[in-house]
Amino acid sequence: MNLFRNVVFVAAIAGLVAGIALACMQAYATVPLILKAEVYEKAGGGHHHDLAAAGTNNNATSSAAPADNAMSSAAPAPAEAAAPAEDEGWAPADGFERFGFNVVANIVTGIGFALILVAVSEFAGGIGNWRQGVFWGLAGFAVFTLAPGLGLPPELPAMPAAELLPRQIWWISTVAATAIGLGLIAFRKSLPLAILAVVLIVAPHIVGAPQPDSFETAIPEGLHHRFVVAVTLTDLVFWLVLGAVIGVVRGRFTGTATSLRDSFA
Repeated sequence: MNLFRNVVFVAAIAGLVAGIALACMQAYATVPLILKAEVYEKAGGGHHHDLAAAGTNNNATSSAAPADNAMSSAAPAPAEAAAPAEDEGWAPADGFERFGFNVVANIVTGIGFALILVAVSEFAGGIGNWRQGVFWGLAGFAVFTLAPGLGLPPELPAMPAAELLPRQIWWISTVAATAIGLGLIAFRKSLPLAILAVVLIVAPHIVGAPQPDSFETAIPEGLHHRFVVAVTLTDLVFWLVLGAVIGVVRGRFTGTATSLRDSFA
């Protein structure tokens, strides 16, 4: 019970810090791109040449203008105008409310990933300092972001996607195979096991991730590319912060203890 309490304590602090850091980065790096994509989503496609031109402009106001023109040039027929709007359900308002919910979601996510990182690292002796934490954070980034992102890159609103269940199965399988492969390489010095590790890491990408029937989308390619880069970089910083904070907190409170089981007495 003492070990469980200590793991949760370290993970809670690390997840809190990393989650807040991620939310702040997203507010400047990814949220503006999502808001741009939502303009295209609400426009229902618009004119392709307008969309392509808007995608090359980083200014949110400039990108909104073509979408507004697209909506006005494709006015609905009277029957369509009379049709009631679909209820899309509740969503947080833009601004502080949206940012607040994003912070809470990222903190919860951060604590969850921190629990995994602390629990797994304890089997290898634990994360003793921030330097070790950075390496563990890089491993977490490779497992949970880099490997699955090669087959299923981050998506913006209105982008086509395959069925949810096959994507979930592929994502979980890729994460598990990558984690086992990296573990075999790091902790088992054996050529056959190293070969098995490479096979495990590569196999999901040979099989391939589920893809949509059509890749046609109103989202400009440049906008999606910037979004993928922004998500990848913010996730990288998130994992580095998460690992480093775990190392600092664990090292600060464990003292001379060799594991969390012996600390926080």
